[in-house]
Amino acid sequence: MREFGYQRVFDVPGAVALLGADPDARCLGGGTNLVDLMKAGVERPAQLIDVRELPLGRIEAVEGGGLRIGATVTNSELAAHPEVRRRYPALAQAVLSGASGQLRNMATVGGNLLQRTRCGYFTDSTKPCNKRVPGSGCPAIEGEHHNHAILGASAHCVAVHPSDMGVALAAFDAVVRYETTDGPGELPLAEFYLPVGDTPHLETALPPGALITGITLPPAPVAAHSRYRKVRERASYAFAIGSIAAALEVQDGVIREVRLAFGAVASRPWRAREAERALTGGPADAAAFAAAADAELAAAETLPHNGYKVTLMRNLVVAMLTELTEEAAR
Repeated sequence: MREFGYQRVFDVPGAVALLGADPDARCLGGGTNLVDLMKAGVERPAQLIDVRELPLGRIEAVEGGGLRIGATVTNSELAAHPEVRRRYPALAQAVLSGASGQLRNMATVGGNLLQRTRCGYFTDSTKPCNKRVPGSGCPAIEGEHHNHAILGASAHCVAVHPSDMGVALAAFDAVVRYETTDGPGELPLAEFYLPVGDTPHLETALPPGALITGITLPPAPVAAHSRYRKVRERASYAFAIGSIAAALEVQDGVIREVRLAFGAVASRPWRAREAERALTGGPADAAAFAAAADAELAAAETLPHNGYKVTLMRNLVVAMLTELTEEAAR
């Protein structure tokens, strides 16, 4: 690990000034991803800006039923908050399914948004990786890729985004708030993560020197009837091989509103808009659920060892929506 500077900040303007002055500076929250990558030589910041003492640790109700979540709220605090559990249960479930209790106590909401892929070629600095060293290649395509992307990938990168929290946030149209030396700004989560294309090393649309200050969840009554399910290779402390956040409103057997987002299938949390369009206004039955999943997954491009994810995600859609429909009928 190379030498780096360290500064603790206590106000947002001070943090923004430091980030704006040094393009090689990084924010340090819980450090549960960044520090690991520094130890591996993948991240090499010139300076760490410790943001844990910033006044961004609150969860507040938004007029009309939404929530405003500060960037330094820990994952444990987010999952335990009564309004999160009541208004957005899939978000609480998603956070609890990630990492371990000890890591959730340290990890922050802002850091979760910026966590990087766990692709073994990316985290091994002795291997080529277009995300780490642009133009060096993507060995995962010909190598180990059983847990890699089936949607939205490219010939330059097939890595997946590791976040569970981000999948639920995608389903509920979260908006990321940030601050720069030019003032505050916002990015819908749908625009926050950039498509892979031929620049996989460019991961977010945050302006240079931006500090994430929080997330806004707009009012979404359907989110109160939501769930998150994660499939992984062992029962705990493992990244997903497929996950889903789903919310459903059914009236008289007809789907009035549905939200779907997939995890571990793309370089970013994947909002399943084709499936949502196929379902809205139609019957709430297994055949419709399967057809909607097929519509979404028609764009999947698989590699020799990850094609199982198409079947997995199809089954997750049918199972999750069936459970929500049965729950609504009680």
